[in-house]
This record gives sequence, C-alpha cells and structure tokens, in this order.
Amino acid sequence: MAVPAPAGLRRLDELAADLLPRAQASAPRLTEPADQRLWQTAISTLAQLLPVRQHQLLHWDLHYGNVLAGQREPWLAIDPKPLAGEPGFELLPALRNRWSELLVQGGPVAGVRGRFDLLVEAAGLDRHRAAGWTLARILEDTCWQLESGTTTIRPEYRVIAEALGADLP
Repeated sequence: MAVPAPAGLRRLDELAADLLPRAQASAPRLTEPADQRLWQTAISTLAQLLPVRQHQLLHWDLHYGNVLAGQREPWLAIDPKPLAGEPGFELLPALRNRWSELLVQGGPVAGVRGRFDLLVEAAGLDRHRAAGWTLARILEDTCWQLESGTTTIRPEYRVIAEALGADLP
C-alpha cells in the first residue's frame, strides 16, 4: 500500500542530486570496460528519472530478511531507513537477496526478470521507471563500494542490469 511520506524525511530527489556527482567522480575507479559502460548507462538513466514524480514513504532496505511474521499484524517490516520517493527505488534488495535460489531456478537473468515482473505487478509500478530506479539503486550501492576501494561492480548487479536492460527508460 502506497503511503505519502511524512514531512522531514530524507528525499530521493536530494539523494539523487548528491549521487550524480559522486557517481561521476567514482567512475575512474572502475577497472573493467563493461563496468564503465554500465556505470555511464546508470548515470544517464538516473538523470532521465529526475525530477522524482512521487514522494511515497519508502523503507529503503525492504528484503526477505526484514519482513517477519507478526502477531499484531500478519507481516512486519523491520529495520527501516525511511526515505520519501518513488517505490521503484525499493526493488533492488528483493532482486538481489536469496541470490542462490536464482542460480538453480532457470538461471539468474530469468530469475531476476521473474522477480521484477512480480514486484512491478504487485505494486502497480511503471516498469520503465522501476527498472531505471533499480539501476540508480545499483549506482548508489556501488558508489559506497567504490569509495571503500572496490574496483568492479558486483557480478549480481551486472546480471540485474542485464535482466532489466530492455525495460530501462
């Protein structure tokens, strides 16, 4: 269920505005040409998504491990990092978690496509914006890794980007 974000939360448009120059500055740290191409695609995709169209309440770390069966409610989402933005920004954790299951269920690209399709349909999202925000989320997560000394994009992120490529805006 979409809920408008309360006032005072960090906003996705602010995060995105900070992320674009960070990503540009981090680009030279990538050592693989394929990663550099993906990085530039992600930067350009993020720029196309702005301005943010919605300011819904986002969890920012919603994945299988942060949803528990509960007593007061059937399901409880724990450990939120509240953010105001577009729900498509939420999909990456659900796409990357339980990765080993994707390796045995028809391959990771097909598995990511299947998960993405289910998430987009269940949440009623625009699939092109959701794919774009997922790529932006890869950019955001990878920036932290590059700033910590990593020189490549995580292999599962490459697979996710490949799986969603046809849906990018």
